[in-house]
This record gives sequence, C-alpha cells and structure tokens, in this order.
Amino acid sequence: MRIPLSWLAEHVDLEPEAAGVDVAASLVRVGLEEEGIHTAGVTGPVVVGRVLDLVGEPQKNGKTINWTHVDVGPQHNGPEGNRGIVCGAHNFVEGDLVVVALPGAELPGGFGIAARKTYGHVSDGMICSAKELGLGEDHDGIIVLTQFLPGVDVTPGQDALELLGLAEETVEVNVTPDRGYCFSLRGIAREYAHGTRRPLAEVFRDPVDVQVPLASGPGYPVRLEDDAPVRGAVGCDRFVARVVRGVDPSAPTPRFVADRLRQAGMRPISLAVDVTNYVMLATGQPLHAYDLGRLQGEVVVRRARAGEELTTLDGVERTLHPEDLLITDEVPGDPATSRVLSIAGVMGGASSEVSAATTDVLLEGAHFAQVSIARSARRHRLPSEAAKRFERGTDPAICDRAVELAVRLLVEHGGGTPDTTATDVGEPAAPQAITMDVGFPERVVGVRYEADDIVSILTEIGCEVTVDGSSLTVVPPTWRPDLVGRVHLVEEVARLAGYDAIPSVLPPAPAGSGLTSSQRARRSVARALVDDGFVEVLSYPFVAASVFDAQQVPANDPRRNALRLANPLSEQQPLMRTSLLDSLTETVRRNVSRGLRDLAVVELGSVTHPQPGAGAAEVLGVEQRPGEEELARLRAAVPAQPLHVAGVLTGTRRRPGALGDGFARGGEPASWADAVEAARTVAAAIGVDVVVEAAEHAPWHPGRCARIATAQGHTVGYAGELHPSAVAALELPARAAAFELDLDVLLAQVGAAAQVDPLSGYPAATQDVALVVDAATPAAQVQGALRDGAGPLLEDVHLFDVYTGAQVGEGRKSLAFALRFRAPDRTLTAEEASAARDAAVAVATERTGASQRV
Repeated sequence: MRIPLSWLAEHVDLEPEAAGVDVAASLVRVGLEEEGIHTAGVTGPVVVGRVLDLVGEPQKNGKTINWTHVDVGPQHNGPEGNRGIVCGAHNFVEGDLVVVALPGAELPGGFGIAARKTYGHVSDGMICSAKELGLGEDHDGIIVLTQFLPGVDVTPGQDALELLGLAEETVEVNVTPDRGYCFSLRGIAREYAHGTRRPLAEVFRDPVDVQVPLASGPGYPVRLEDDAPVRGAVGCDRFVARVVRGVDPSAPTPRFVADRLRQAGMRPISLAVDVTNYVMLATGQPLHAYDLGRLQGEVVVRRARAGEELTTLDGVERTLHPEDLLITDEVPGDPATSRVLSIAGVMGGASSEVSAATTDVLLEGAHFAQVSIARSARRHRLPSEAAKRFERGTDPAICDRAVELAVRLLVEHGGGTPDTTATDVGEPAAPQAITMDVGFPERVVGVRYEADDIVSILTEIGCEVTVDGSSLTVVPPTWRPDLVGRVHLVEEVARLAGYDAIPSVLPPAPAGSGLTSSQRARRSVARALVDDGFVEVLSYPFVAASVFDAQQVPANDPRRNALRLANPLSEQQPLMRTSLLDSLTETVRRNVSRGLRDLAVVELGSVTHPQPGAGAAEVLGVEQRPGEEELARLRAAVPAQPLHVAGVLTGTRRRPGALGDGFARGGEPASWADAVEAARTVAAAIGVDVVVEAAEHAPWHPGRCARIATAQGHTVGYAGELHPSAVAALELPARAAAFELDLDVLLAQVGAAAQVDPLSGYPAATQDVALVVDAATPAAQVQGALRDGAGPLLEDVHLFDVYTGAQVGEGRKSLAFALRFRAPDRTLTAEEASAARDAAVAVATERTGASQRV
C-alpha cells in the first residue's frame, strides 16, 4: 500500500515537519513493514515556461519539428532572455505556459537532460509531456498548464515539481494478511495515530464519516443466492447498489483524484472507474461500476454453474469453477437468461464494462467472504486490488457510506443525478464478543500491563470494552475481522504499548547431544563418495509423469504411484519423485547440454512413496492441541519418505594423464563396474556388508544391472549401466551408468556400536585360488562360499580375474580370488594358510559345483 503524505495529512494531523522516513518509522513502531519511500523520479530544475515563438521546420524524414524560444524566468533564462528548445509536439501555440526540464534535470527512468545539438539547433532543455514526467500515458502532446491546471495562476520560472506534486514523497508499507484494514488511507491514518500516540478523538477524520440519505424506495433489484458456501461461510452477506444517471462520459477525472491514484501506483482510466478506485484507496471498500444500459434485469449473486465462462476486463476468457462467487444478471422470472457480469470481489467482465459512451452507472459496494475471494483470485491468477482487500477482510458496516462517497464524486465532477432509491440487501453477522482476564496479557507477553492501560488501548483501536471486576468483555470493531480470540487482543496490547517495552531474554542453550548415528552415517556416505570423485548436487523433487515412460518403468511398478501436488510450482512437473534418478538425470542432462560430458554426480535426498487409498490429511483446528488419535491419523496420512542416495556417471571416469615414467595413460570411460563400486563404497561407509548379484530392473540394462542386497537378503538398490532406450529418452551420453540405494534399509542393518577388534601386528599370508564354475553362477555366490569355508583366519577375499575360453570349456568360466589370512596372536605358517584355503575351496565346491583350476 502506497500512502501519499499530502493525502494522509487530510485524515490525520502529521507531526510537524514530518518527512517520509518519519511517517514510515511511526508505522513500523506499531508493527507495519516499510517497503520504501518513493518520489515521482523527477529531479533537478523543472520549471514553468512561456512559449515566446515557434517556427515549424519540415525535415527530410517527413517530420516537422518546432524551433521555439521559451521564457523560463529571469533566474533560468540565457543571455538572450530565453532558451531555444526543439520540440516535436504540435498541440501548443505562442503564449502557452508549458513545463520545461532544463539541463541537469533527470526524468523517470534515469533520462538525463542536457543541451544537445539536434535538427540543426542546440536544444537547451526539453518541453515535457505528461508521460515523460510520469503523470499519464499522453506522449504525443506536451502539457499546456492552462488546460492541465485550469484556474491555477502560474508564472515563468516557477518550480514545476512543486506545482505538479512531483516532489511529494509516498510511503509504501507491506500489509500482512491479518491487517487488511491497512489497505486504506483510513486504516493507515489510524495506525499512524497509534504510532505517534496522539488522541484519535482530536486528530482523526474518518473518510466514511458521511451521512447517507434515506432512500425513497427500493433501488435496482438485487437477489442473494449462495447454494454452495465455502467452509460454511455465505459468499455475500451485504450488497449495496446505487444508480447515477446522466453522467457526462467525457468529463475528465479531477486532478487531485488522478494524482493520488498515480501516487498510489494505479493508472487513471475514466471518471467512473477512477472514482471507485479513489474511494477504495480512501476507505478500503472496493467498489465496482456497471454500465446500467448494458444490464438486462435484476442482479443475482450466486455460485458458478458447470460450463460457464467469462471474459474479464483484462481480455482473458476464463472457465469458471463451481466455487466461484459471481455477480450475474437475468430477466426476472427467466433463469435461462442468466449472464455472468463479474467474478465477485475479483474482476469485472467486459459485457458490462463502463465505456466512453456510458451515461448511466450502477455502483456496487458489497461484503464478500474472505476464503471465497482468496480461492477465486488464486484459481484464476487474478491478484486484483479488490481481491487483495476482500481476502484480508473488509468492513461490512461502510458499504453504504463508501458508495455514497462515490455517488457524490460522480455528481460533483460528472454532472450526474443520483436516484433517490437505493438497494441494501443482506445482513452481515455482528462481531463476536471476546472475554479476557486482565492478567492474561501479562501471562502471554511477560510484561505487566495495568488494567486501565489495557482498556485504553483496546478502546483506542475501536473496541467496545466492558469491565466486570477482573474480567473484560471486548467487542471488536467491524473493520477488524482478525480479532477473534484472546491472543489477538494481547497482540494489540503489546504492539500499542510498544514492542520495545518487551525485554529480550535469551533462554539458556541446552547442551548439545551431538550428531545421531543416522546423521553421522549420512555424512560418512557423502564424504566417501566425494573422496571417490563424485560431486554432490541437490535437484528439485518435482517431476513430470513422462519421466516414468522415459525410464521404461513397467505399468504396474509401484514407482508410478507418485503423489500429485495440489498447487505445483509448474504444471509440467506436478509429481513428487519416487526415485532420485527421476530428478537427478535432469541435472545430468542440463550439464551435458552445456558441454560437461565427464560427470560423476551424486545426491542424498528423500523420495515420496504414497500409500494407495490413504487419502488426504484432515485439517485440524487451532483452538486446542490435537489429541493422540488425531495426531495418529495425521501421521498415517503422511506418505513414506525414505532417504535414498543415487549417482550417475557419464563420459570419462579418469581423465588421460602422464605416468611418472613418461608413458602416457589413456582415459578410462565410466562403466557399470564404477556404479557397482560406488554402491559398495556407500555400504562400506555405513559399515554394512552387501551382496552383489545380477538382476533386471528398469531403467538399467538387463545384462549390466546388479542388485545390491544385505547379507540377510533385503534389497538395498540397484547399480549398473542404464538401458540404451532410457539413455536416449533422457538425453544422456551413451553408456551412462547409475546407482540408487535406500539408505534407510542400510541404516536399519546397523546395530549398536560394535567393539572394534584390536589390530593384529603379525604379517598376513596371501593365497590365490582359481575356480571353474558354470557361466551362470554369480561370482558373489562363490565368494560367499569361500568366506564361509575359510574360517576365522580369513581377513579378506576379493575377485581379481574372470576368464572364459577353450581352456575352461564352453559354458564355463574361471574366477580367480585372492584370499588374505592373518592370526591375531602369531605368524601363520604356510600349512595353516593352505589348510584354510582348502577348507574354503571345499565349501565352494559343495555349494556351487566349482572345481579348482590347475
């Protein structure tokens, strides 16, 4: 909300010499947020000038410019007693008084004025149009002051900034959702009076303190129908309508109205529209003007029906929702003729718009339910000035007085005649009384407030207070719909008594308990992967439904059961990811498109797995703490969000380089083995042994995909090379590899902190063994058998070679393992190591049918 200081001064007596910063400070003192101090953006010498002569000079480009001499006053004239200025406008003549920006001035947009040679002359300044000064949209014609300011005496050399109000400051404040009454000069004036501690009875002049004449009879017919209230609230509980006939459609908007609209950030349009906007800014009550001649019958306020549409004033055709509250008209007794005029409280329609030919005007001032207007404004993405006020709550008691103000302005400046009849239908609910103990504010804020001070403050903001011993009964004013409970009254007491009076007491910081085991494990995983060359990234968890098709996820796969957001940031990505690869691959694609093809990125984050049929969480009230059953239902409605870790590798895993002996070493491309090794790195960082075995799982290549499982058989995730079709659909480099693991499953395998066995100081004994098995036998199965059979002396076993060929026979393969043995209390003999190796081979032979290769 922007507040011109001169306008504010008409509602409240400003402190002497108060500037914009002083007014803003006073408003901040009572809880409003300052957004800035604004001026018209015009600085430097801008003065009144009288045109002494002008000569039209045709140019080669077909234009005709005027070479003029202008008297800008003795203090600004040049040696010849005037200034020569080139001007392209033609709407002025000799003797006219104009606005001249002299060299050194700066106009809105940072346009500096200097003496410049143009069209064969040195133009020593600029004769200004309304648009160039930020006063309107008229750019073709310059300002002729006798027309722009009729009846105002001006002389050459006079300061035009002061004359046109361009030097005035405007204070902008941010209006929070609970302070809707501050969306008006009326409300800001109250808050300024509170902030400066001046008695309202002496300084406050209410803009709606007008006498509404008694109607001679019922006015334009209006019927309120709301068969689908939102959250039990009737959409419209008061509707006031007045008719003004014979308005001059060519009557200009008075300058004080146009100036204040511009200072408030609104564009003047026409007299009828500008009057409604002016009254809205002054009182906080939005009004709407209809062309009476374009209405077909009685006005009906109702909810939208299926299939109804409306072209709003911004020229957009909108499909209406059944919850939208509408202003319609229809021929009495014929509902089939019903026609939508506007979305109530949001924006009017083009069918009843006031035009340049409108002479008879119907003025509407109504009170609409906050939730209904807020939902319609967001649904149609129409944050209009009216909607901003209605959704925060307006004063139902001033509808008739606000309309009366608009009627008076139209009659005064447009020459119209108001009907003696009037419409005022509906009965808004009266504010509910609130009971509060006088000690309650002290218990909440921690500051002692005397009972008389509490009563005085609540009375100052407009409440009616009844004292009964230590109990207060408070009836809030009609313009404060936010005051519905005791704590709201306490907030008013605290802010008007002064937030600075509340002592700052820092609570003692409790001793830290350190990181949890889960937090330590997560950090260990991230550190281990980064040490291995990965770069940790963070991607948005929102994805499109097409990502599942791109990854070739089967139709019945649970991963397709994604949670859809009710209000997504983008309609193209309305789903929560069910896999980290859903969003991580988009990060890789974006990097690759920018020339980064050698990538190893990793992400730790949550995925969302909704339960089918779980339903939405219920909305609980705030009047009391939820019970255990209610909390249990809330927890049950929240979908599972396990923690995953995923990585993608593309291009070259290790870049080409030079060895110390001078021989070049070629780059190593990333492969499925790197993805599997990264998965092993994750498990090792947590301290969990995993088993790797061949598997088929989208979006991995069926022949190059590994299932990662715990020793107990729980699937942790998958790793390997992505399927070529998925790579193409996701726009990734060929042979891209990836892994994804469920960290929650891994962390569940970590028990209590285990005691670390002391390290043996004795040397290790290494034994190699090559076993021939069927080609279909997983190496992990053979490795597990070796580990089980070797006994407690085995320290490590790993596969270092795989051979297939004629020497081992068709359909067979040779797996070479290195076994490392060590005893904690002695040096092993060769016989002990060989015996342990033989025992391991025996178990492998028994379980897998392996034979030792010689």
